[in-house]
Amino acid sequence: MKILSIHNRYTQRGGEEESYELEAEILQENGHQVDTYEENNLNLKKFSSSRLAFKTVWSVESYRQVKQKLASSQHDIVHVHNFFPLISPSVYYAARKAKVPVVQTLQNFRLLCPNALFLREGKVCEQCLNKFVPYPGIFHGCYRDSKTASAGVAAMLTVHRALGTWKNLVDRYIALTNYDRDKFIQGGIPAEKIIVKPNIIHPDPGVGKGDGDYAVFVGRLSVEKGIDTLLAAWSKLAPKIPLKIVGEGPLADKVAEAAEAIPQVEWLGYKPLTEVFEVVGKAKMFIYPSKWNETFSRVAVEAFAKGTPVIAASGVAAMADLVDPGRTGLHFKIGNAEDLVTQVEWLLARPHLLKQMRLNARAEFESRYTPQENYQQLMAVYEQAMAQNWNPNKTA
Repeated sequence: MKILSIHNRYTQRGGEEESYELEAEILQENGHQVDTYEENNLNLKKFSSSRLAFKTVWSVESYRQVKQKLASSQHDIVHVHNFFPLISPSVYYAARKAKVPVVQTLQNFRLLCPNALFLREGKVCEQCLNKFVPYPGIFHGCYRDSKTASAGVAAMLTVHRALGTWKNLVDRYIALTNYDRDKFIQGGIPAEKIIVKPNIIHPDPGVGKGDGDYAVFVGRLSVEKGIDTLLAAWSKLAPKIPLKIVGEGPLADKVAEAAEAIPQVEWLGYKPLTEVFEVVGKAKMFIYPSKWNETFSRVAVEAFAKGTPVIAASGVAAMADLVDPGRTGLHFKIGNAEDLVTQVEWLLARPHLLKQMRLNARAEFESRYTPQENYQQLMAVYEQAMAQNWNPNKTA
């Protein structure tokens, strides 16, 4: 196949970037040709607020460039990973013009929520779900803490709902968990168009030994990731088990302060993936304190690949699919530092169970998340999209 892969890069590299790049890599390894069209949020400063708002709704440049790419060479699939904010949904229309089927990966809740997180003031919020005009997001300034910026996102969502873009211009959606699929169906995306497929973890990093005698957190240092819960718990846990924190983000200063105040908390900052795997593989356990309903936790699956059990916040959607309490890890009450302390202490007191969990976590990776399994699932999605696209009875 020949695939045009479309992605709007973020200012800070994260799991979406890894998944976008690795998916292209595994496609190429299996003999497919992958072309790309990208924008980068580092270019946001080039645009005035009014011009950016218009571009978010409809990017003339993206439409023209994608249309040109598709006209110059026959492609089998257009796969959109992220169109927000610089690329815009105009690329769907360019693909339709060229009669090329479209697949969209749902990496977050952007189609349903102005800030894409279903999170406001540190708590889950779904006030905009099923609202044709997501006005609560404007009122609360949910995108970048700005009512003006939030209005721009709300305009994009409203215009394309009115145009029927989400329902008619995408042939197949990829949801990362069953929870995500249900949520997008609730938000109005046709159920028959949504297929569940987790993100790719590639290459297999191999099993770690778990002999580092520490716990580890890897991720963005931000409110929604539960950094406050993590640090509050380790103010009590530090004497019993050290904690290594890998990542950067807006709460970096708070993490640095905690590392100074608590001798057994170590902030490692950003690390390349190979070094992250080494740190995670040596850890006794991986801590996942996120507060928002993430569509997927790439880092949790990476922990499984290394054989490291995950202690995760309950109530976080992805964790219901990923972490089986007592088998591949444990759950603690979301946002509850005391319960996190309890679960860590409970597991530390049961070394034989911890050893078995390492075996179970690795087995979970091998059964569900290997590159070849993921590749086969992706091919099935593409084939369905192509069959849908050439069905003469489908909605235009």
